Amino acid sequence: MVRFLQSQGFTLLRVRGSHHVLAREDFRTSVPVHGNRLLKIGTLKGILRDIDLGPAEFEEMWGNQ
Repeated sequence: MVRFLQSQGFTLLRVRGSHHVLAREDFRTSVPVHGNRLLKIGTLKGILRDIDLGPAEFEEMWGNQ
């Protein structure tokens, strides 16, 4: 998810423990990074809400990478 956000123009602001904070313009979100574990659906929805991106838009962008 961090690499996806960086490819969308987000920059890494800081890392505190296992949480990576990324920002672009007025959007800011925190992504937990715990090795290769998958993000839970609620966490993913929260990240998408933070960056104002709908699930369908995310799925399309994710598939184009």
